[in-house]
Amino acid sequence: MRTDTNDAGLARAIAQPETEDPTARRILDAALEQFTLLGLRRSSVDDVAKRAGVSRVTVFRRFQTKDKLVEATLLRELSRFFQRLDSAVAALPTMEERVVEGFVVALRHTRAHPLFGGLLRLEPEVVLPYLTVQGGFSLSATVAYLTGHLRRAQQAEGRPDEDPRPVAELMVRVAVSFLLNPASCIEMEDEDQARAFARRYLAPLLDA
Repeated sequence: MRTDTNDAGLARAIAQPETEDPTARRILDAALEQFTLLGLRRSSVDDVAKRAGVSRVTVFRRFQTKDKLVEATLLRELSRFFQRLDSAVAALPTMEERVVEGFVVALRHTRAHPLFGGLLRLEPEVVLPYLTVQGGFSLSATVAYLTGHLRRAQQAEGRPDEDPRPVAELMVRVAVSFLLNPASCIEMEDEDQARAFARRYLAPLLDA
């Protein structure tokens, strides 16, 4: 399990603003467009460099490897997603309600996102390592994001001061499993059913 220090580092990474390096921003914009159009398998660093109007050496200087470029692209999109998710649930009065609505919003946004949803449909076997413990960073970043929210709710709502990471990880893994394999007795594309599922099975975890 990750330490609090690692959680804090991931939380800072997903909350940080866009890089101040304009070339890095241009490369990430090009990578997002390239990966969205052709997927990860059929995209090379050369393709991204050409789309960004820079040399492949420039890309490697900033991101070292294709895997790190993919991670940086996904992490930036995750950060943007978390900002939208925060806006969607901010007005809800309790953590239970935010968990329920957050689950529904997360499923909806991920399926509709041109990169996340597209990769899940076109290249699930390629994107799988980036969304599971084998890839680590995106799962850990999402767990760190939710852990921070649960900790703040503990303080604000007077909940027991216990480590919320196991609950956060369980919630994230449940959501990821439905994204990777949507076939289920519960129709998760029906938002009322998804909301009922989260209310019955996820919200009670807050008191586990």
